[in-house]
Amino acid sequence: MDAKMDVSILASAQGPTDKSLRVTRNKLYPMHAWYCIGFFIFIIAFFQWISFFHSKFARRRPTSNSSDPEQALVHYRGIFSWRRIPLGLVNAYRVIAFRWTFEIGKWYTLNMVEVFVTLAYVSFLFIWAFINTTDLEGHALDITYWCNRSGTLAASQFPLITALGTKNNIVSLITGISYDKLNYVHRMMSRVVFILLCVHAGSEVAQNAPFQPYLKESWLRCGITAIVALLILCVVSLRPIRAQAYELFFYVHFAMVLIFLVCAYFHTQYDAVTYWIYPCFVIWGSDRLVRVIGLVVFNSSYFGFRSGSTMDATPELLSDDFVRLRLHRPSHFHWAPGQTAYLIMPSVSRLPFEAHPFTIASLDSNISDVAEEEKPEGEKYTQITDRALGSGALSWKELVFFINVRKGFTARLKEAASKGDKLKVFIDGPYGPAPNLGSYDTSVLIAGGSGVSYTLPILLDIIERVRNGKSSCGRVVFVWSIRNTDQIHWIDETLIRALQLVPPSLSVSIRIHVTGTPETEVLPHSYSPNDDAQLVCDHSPSETVVLQDNKSKHSLFAIKSVKLQNGRPNLPVILKDEVEMATGRMSVSVCGSQEIVRSVRRALQFPVLSPLSVANGGPSVTLHVESFGYA
Repeated sequence: MDAKMDVSILASAQGPTDKSLRVTRNKLYPMHAWYCIGFFIFIIAFFQWISFFHSKFARRRPTSNSSDPEQALVHYRGIFSWRRIPLGLVNAYRVIAFRWTFEIGKWYTLNMVEVFVTLAYVSFLFIWAFINTTDLEGHALDITYWCNRSGTLAASQFPLITALGTKNNIVSLITGISYDKLNYVHRMMSRVVFILLCVHAGSEVAQNAPFQPYLKESWLRCGITAIVALLILCVVSLRPIRAQAYELFFYVHFAMVLIFLVCAYFHTQYDAVTYWIYPCFVIWGSDRLVRVIGLVVFNSSYFGFRSGSTMDATPELLSDDFVRLRLHRPSHFHWAPGQTAYLIMPSVSRLPFEAHPFTIASLDSNISDVAEEEKPEGEKYTQITDRALGSGALSWKELVFFINVRKGFTARLKEAASKGDKLKVFIDGPYGPAPNLGSYDTSVLIAGGSGVSYTLPILLDIIERVRNGKSSCGRVVFVWSIRNTDQIHWIDETLIRALQLVPPSLSVSIRIHVTGTPETEVLPHSYSPNDDAQLVCDHSPSETVVLQDNKSKHSLFAIKSVKLQNGRPNLPVILKDEVEMATGRMSVSVCGSQEIVRSVRRALQFPVLSPLSVANGGPSVTLHVESFGYA
């Protein structure tokens, strides 16, 4: 007994051992990593909320307030102002951070912020794994130091990875960044951690060779199974697979996540670090609980808690590639323009609660109840009713979705629409942020195909806000690229209704580009779903369309602010012209293919938006990009 005490006293007198250092650092370094990541999230949240409150404050200020550098020199463009230099630097940061991109083929586009976050996270995690790995005898990169540390460090990241993969996560709540924007970080962290786990597994094999006898241990088999499950997850989450086989990704993702977490829990019991794994179950379960409660509340008529009409949907086959879905809006369901909802259709989905995200194309507003506006003398506004517009008009009291038909779920939805079936729909949402455009003087909305689901409600919202005096916006440009003229009838009646409600202080320009028609082919001057429609144009200073027959549909292109053109829109020219005309604050919102988004990003770079142009009175431009498709 005395001999053992003498040995321990001697060891303590000689200082720490390699083993004690390894154990201590294996526990401390993951905690240090969390402190660093938490501080980084706090910094992002700080600037995000400053930007949010600045936008709210700027929206409530009168446009004539010259103390605001973004509103100063509105009528004196071309005059250099030192006060606008900080604003020019902010715009330069936006260009470099969010519009300079790293492109990999047609599938991947990373902005510089995403590139920086990726490189920083990879560097940080691997430095933390291999720093201070010199043993007491002076051997650098001792495998016994970084072998288990790499595994523990990887395990410590899974609570954050799980949170970033959920719809209702605390990171979105703190930073104000939507879950879909954070989903890139979720995927990136998973892949980096997978590499770190491979380092951990490889070092275990090298350190304990021959390795075969250890395969009898259940904790080790669980660890190998967990790594294989994560490998499958990383493969199926690649963008080409997600875009072309979303349902495969959906099913495999759910199964592999469950297998990974269960196996990781039993594997980490060996080193008593399960405290990094079980929070993942709590986070995932909490998100599911919130979503289930939302499903019950927003679909109460199905569950017998409320009487009245159900939310059975009416799918309409607009073309071979597109379906429009309409359903009654629950009185307690509210959303903002640009938000998405997850739709569950048991009769269409392969699994009873399989959910798919779609952007809500309608507006949560009662503006359509306006019958007639007070108008200046000599200016006419047509009273437009749902009957006059026909069944194609979007009712602003219902949920409407434009769905691009692909394979799997959407193909089965198309089949149901062709049969005229009524569908039982459960709605989960809304999700995602709404672009706050109330403080912008000019707004440019760009969409391709079904991307109009994003830009159309924003256009309607701007018109309503200007009418109610809640926005200082003076000009809106709505650009829509479509394949053929038949797609115009998706929204033509809604646009007519909206244009009739535009106040005199707001200038609206609608530009529709038909890409599937040869440029040599002459498009009709006016397009109407009903050739029998009779139109009369009042050629007063403010031209409006007057209906002679309320039962007839009338042409969108009889309104002079609407233009129909052949070929793809020349987005660089359009945006350059708008930037040259604009003053104050300008927003550009885009939802479309990678080609459209890349074109917009290139158009809003230097020299069009250089710091000098902003200092000379040019607009401060903010770009909003909405993801397109399943990816």
